[in-house]
Amino acid sequence: MKRVARIAFGALAVAALAAAGGYWAGQRNVPGHDEATLQAAAVSAGPARNERKLLYYRNPMGLPDSSPTPKKDPMGMDYIPVYEGEADEGTAATNQIRISSDKVQKLGVRTEAASLRSLERIIRATGRIEPDERRQYAIAPKFEGYVERLLVNVTGQLVTKGQPLFEVYSPELVSAQREYAIAMQGIESLNNAGSETRSGMQQLADGSLTRLKNWDISDEQIRDLASSGNARRTLTFRSPVSGIVTEKKAVQGMRFMPGEVLYQVADLSTVWVIADVFEQDIGLVKSGAKAKVMINAYPDQKFEGTISYVYPTLNAQTRTVPVRVELANPGLLLKPSMFAKVELALSGKAAVVTVPVSAVIDSGTRQIVLIQQGEGRFEPREIRIGARSETYLEVIEGVKEGEQVVVAANFLIDAESNLKAAMGGFGHAAHGAAAKTGAEADNAPPVGKGSSHQAEGTVDSLDTKAGTVSISHGPVASLKWPAMTMKFKAANETLLHALTPGAKLAFEFVERQPGEWVITAVKPLAVNQRAAPPVSGANPHAGH
Repeated sequence: MKRVARIAFGALAVAALAAAGGYWAGQRNVPGHDEATLQAAAVSAGPARNERKLLYYRNPMGLPDSSPTPKKDPMGMDYIPVYEGEADEGTAATNQIRISSDKVQKLGVRTEAASLRSLERIIRATGRIEPDERRQYAIAPKFEGYVERLLVNVTGQLVTKGQPLFEVYSPELVSAQREYAIAMQGIESLNNAGSETRSGMQQLADGSLTRLKNWDISDEQIRDLASSGNARRTLTFRSPVSGIVTEKKAVQGMRFMPGEVLYQVADLSTVWVIADVFEQDIGLVKSGAKAKVMINAYPDQKFEGTISYVYPTLNAQTRTVPVRVELANPGLLLKPSMFAKVELALSGKAAVVTVPVSAVIDSGTRQIVLIQQGEGRFEPREIRIGARSETYLEVIEGVKEGEQVVVAANFLIDAESNLKAAMGGFGHAAHGAAAKTGAEADNAPPVGKGSSHQAEGTVDSLDTKAGTVSISHGPVASLKWPAMTMKFKAANETLLHALTPGAKLAFEFVERQPGEWVITAVKPLAVNQRAAPPVSGANPHAGH
């Protein structure tokens, strides 16, 4: 009897355990029991073998919102629990790009740490060669006369200092010479006369001599006139400097008036480069700084000069300020009016956080770098840039010293992340990986913004004017969404044309902005193909 009693008691115990297990399994699959309720029941039943600490609940749509207690979002979706050890990964995953290790190697991704350095900024400007204004000379007689003979008669001719240019005849000049010669003869003849007579004659000679000097008669010609006592009919004008004849108006036999310019001579051994520097850069340009000048005519040569003056005026049409660079001109290679490219090297004041120029993806409205957060994980981060050198950029905000930034293949990574949002194929198999299902999909981290997601559903309604479509779709594993009905925007009108209310379809969508979900591709499903069952409006979480 005792043996029979033991067998009966054991059978009852087994039956009780089976009933308890069936009850627990049935409660787990009952619709309306969300994950938070089941977890609460599990906690009340007793500590689990691998119990984890619950930190908070995050927004199921990836928005920056969390809650210390279970709650639902405006669409009725349950917030997702975040456990200890998952917080950093879950938060970072919402704005990270994930690429497999083998693809990282194929793309040739390279990183470099953001570092402190003093930037040598280079300002580039266009300019033109001009003669040194201090080395230009005009030959203009100060008396009326006639060009008797031309000794230099070609524009562009090279002349040396003191070289005769032309001879002139002037009645006034002849009269002044005779007056001086007579005065000098009178002084010699009045050696024995009284002091007053000799003084009067000396004043006459000095006045004649002053007039000749004021007319730029050379000392040599005056001494010749005083020694010979004979007035010369013509007077020779000589070049005051070595240089190039840039202008010649003198014609043999022509009459000229006082002050009329007959020749212009320029010394081109030193020239100016007038560079037009943009308004935003002019505050960095200082006199005395070095400059490099490149000329199209001599592409293999670089000329070095010094900034001598920053002009105080600004060109309102071009918003540039002229900057003068003095440049030596050996061999007279540099010609006035030549086009020049100027580089002004300016040293930075202090060390700043910098990244290579290749690390920055510039969209025109903002600048972005990719920060490596781990193996195959990259975080796009918007930055604010400052000064710039040939190879590095100053980062004012967005990157800290020591962070690893992608310097090679960053455009390919960006293209890879955008490609996933634009591909017309469906399922992760189109990108070289099988789609996750079941427990694997439940444990997968949420996909970052800009990544594509796939779902199946039925079209409820269309709004072609607003460019939106309402779809009752099934669960989305990559976002941990349950089945529900929601509105999507269409990436273009063509996608809307392929949709009709009641049509079953598979579609792909991305998050363009926080909370804005955009369909990028659709694929109609045949009647016999399985689509996600529509969700009733009364309970959008049915079956979840």
